Amino acid sequence: MPGERLDAFLAGRLPELSRSRIQTLIRDQFIHVNGQPAKPRNPVKLGDLITIALPEAVPLAAAAQDIPLDILFEDADLLVLNKAPGMVVHPAPGNPDGTLVNALLHHCQGNLSGIGGVERPGIVHRLDKDTSGCLVVAKSDPAHQSLVGQFAGRTMEKIYLAVCQGIPRPEKDTVFTHIGRHPVNRQKMAVVNPPGGKAAITDYQVLAVDASSLTALILCHLHTGRTHQIRVHLHHRGAALVGDPIYGKPSRTSALTGRLMLHAWQLTFDHPISHERLHFQAPIPPEFTPWLELPSAAPFFLSNT
Repeated sequence: MPGERLDAFLAGRLPELSRSRIQTLIRDQFIHVNGQPAKPRNPVKLGDLITIALPEAVPLAAAAQDIPLDILFEDADLLVLNKAPGMVVHPAPGNPDGTLVNALLHHCQGNLSGIGGVERPGIVHRLDKDTSGCLVVAKSDPAHQSLVGQFAGRTMEKIYLAVCQGIPRPEKDTVFTHIGRHPVNRQKMAVVNPPGGKAAITDYQVLAVDASSLTALILCHLHTGRTHQIRVHLHHRGAALVGDPIYGKPSRTSALTGRLMLHAWQLTFDHPISHERLHFQAPIPPEFTPWLELPSAAPFFLSNT
């Protein structure tokens, strides 16, 4: 849209590049407007010619580390893995190594897409440190572009299992809000009034309730991928994930399981090269067993085996 900041304009039209990545490309003069190095705050004008030259991937400072990975599928273009709870996806302050990226550099011997930049080779999306389950990684740039496009186009299906303290009301619904940074606590995200934040859509359904602990097993279908989306939406409906130190009360819930009870159970998408529809299911961790065995949960899982 004319008048929009250049970095915001490009981020809205190039889903394979994050806004921070675009700002880095502008800073390093890989993006030009009308033949001149661009500036992120410059407004876009009708008739502007914008050119982008993606640099070749450069070696990552992070070391390749032989860390076990639970691989669900792998070919020349991508791999799907069952991420363990407690594993950070990419290096960051406080987590310089021992991350999924370190493990991927060893496992793939450097054969990862470079679109995400040297800090996030192959990373198409991420799961929070304490979330387990399905995560897809791109091994080639065409695969990366296709997968990011499927995330942005909402054609990738993402099904999660969660255990909550409290019962969301109603017990089955679609939550459609905007999510943005919390105005006071910058560690948290929050439901905000539009046009603030970004649209976030979650279908949820209570599968089983443990009356003795006032906890519930919840099925969540994500139509968008906002930071902390499930945690914010369930909290918005009166429930908090068991073991959640940010939105819940871990002193009351973490002793039940010792972890954040969120698992990326199923992931479905089109193969970026063959276009075959692929479906993956990460084994449900044993911490979820007490809720899976509740009588009201059994019919659902029997019908989905």
